[in-house]
Parts: sequence; C-alpha cells; structure tokens
Amino acid sequence: MYQSIFKPGLFEGRAIVVTGGGSGIGRCTAHELAALGARVLLVGRDSAKLDAVRAEIAGAGGAAHGYSCNIRSEEAVRELVAQMVAAHGPLHGLVNNAGGQFPAPLREISQKGWEAVVQTNLTGGFLLARECLNQSMAEHGGAIVNIAADMFGSMPNMGHSGAARAGMVSLTETAAFEWAQYGVRVNAVAPGYIASSGMDQYPPQMRDTIRVFPRTVPLHRFGTESEVAAAITFLLSDAAAFITGSTLRVDGGRPNVRPGMPMPAPRQAGATAPFNGFHLAATPRVLEGG
Repeated sequence: MYQSIFKPGLFEGRAIVVTGGGSGIGRCTAHELAALGARVLLVGRDSAKLDAVRAEIAGAGGAAHGYSCNIRSEEAVRELVAQMVAAHGPLHGLVNNAGGQFPAPLREISQKGWEAVVQTNLTGGFLLARECLNQSMAEHGGAIVNIAADMFGSMPNMGHSGAARAGMVSLTETAAFEWAQYGVRVNAVAPGYIASSGMDQYPPQMRDTIRVFPRTVPLHRFGTESEVAAAITFLLSDAAAFITGSTLRVDGGRPNVRPGMPMPAPRQAGATAPFNGFHLAATPRVLEGG
C-alpha cells in the first residue's frame, strides 16, 4: 500500500474529488488519499486511465470512482458535480490538478493554443471549485487545493501555462477570502521540477533540457510525485485548519536561485534524499539511464 506519513484513517468518511486523476501527480495523490480512508472521485478525460487507477486503488484496499468529463465545459462540470453529490453525498475536498501545456515561445502560440491551455489550467479549475462550493461545500465547509506551478519570475517557452498558473494563484487568494464565510479553505500547491509521467509527454528535442533541470535547483534533484501529494494532503487535512489563501511551493528552492550566484553542492551524502511513499511510482522514460 501507499506509505503515507499521515495517520491512518485521516480522511475516513470523506469524499474528495481529484481532477487529472488518471496519471502523474493526480494518480499519486488519489492513491495517498484513498490509503488514508477517503472515497476518491477521479475526474479526467480518458475513462480507460481512470478505470486503471480505480482498479489500482481497489487492489490496495481503497475506494475510488471514475468520472469522465471535459472540465472546460461549464454545463459538463455542473452536471458532473450534481452527479457526484447525488451518488456520494457531501463533497469534503477538491484537488484541482488537471492541466496541460505544450512548449512554444509566445510569438508562435496561436489564439486557439493559448485558449486551450488557459481553459484547462485555469478556467476548468474555477468551474470545478465554483460548482463544488455552490452544490455542496457552502452547506458544510470543505477544503480546496489548486495546483499551480513554478512560474515565479517567468516561464519561458510556456507563457500560456505561466499566465494560467499565475491566474490560479490569484484565484486561490480571492476564493479564500470570499468563501471563508462558508467554512471553505482554498490553498494552492506550486510544484517545481517533478519526476512525473508528464515529462514523457514533451517532444524528443526537450529530452536533454529536462535531464539537466536539477542543475538549477539548490537541492540538486527532481522532486517526487509523493512529495507533492504530501503537500496536498496536508492542506486538505485538519492540521491546516487555519491556513487559507496560501501557495505552498514544492520546488527544492529553484525560484530562489539568482543569475551569477554560485550554487554549492550538498556537503552531506543523502541530506536531500527524496521522499517516495508511492508504491507504484516509476521513473519517467526521459530520465532513465540519466
């Protein structure tokens, strides 16, 4: 089973929605939440992937259900949330993890490409959060965790994604203020360079670039999906009951690097060893042998 650092039964009796739950960080987070007793409601576009993750979780003794949905459609999201509430009762948590982008400089991004990324990484998350609030959480409270990214400073060749993720941070802060009256906490997690299956979705010409990313990280390594899932789990938990409107960076300190400043190597072997509690974790193909 998933080797979480959190206490067993932490989310017993709670229904938590995880978008983008068919792969990567979403899949890992779904496993951790299910291992802690949550009833996980997986949302994604590919029903086959959702079914596979649902079967994995069931095989580990957890409970999960899959829902295929285009989160960029307002009506589809409204119907999805209504369906989940009818089937599972109150929704206690939402992890807005679904996202996607493609590498390109700003001058080459079409309006269609720009809007597709913004709708997936920002608009879809807004729609899910709004409907979870209006159809369920406004009556009993809840916790929402939005996934942003390391876009602090800039996001060269990913300007569409950087703009959307920055918008998600601002949305998080505004929702935290407006929805506090309902007992709903809204926070964000901003992952840096994480060794996830999403790395394998980029074109082959980015292979060498991806493999040298750790050279720009003070902790000198990639993060793991488990390290991001742990941050999400904490913010969903009662231990974060007085935290709302915050963005938790999980990036090894990468935004703290300044051009021209030397970056010393770790002096103690294993001092920055990764945490990996995900029993089904696999090294992205792009990193194999590197």
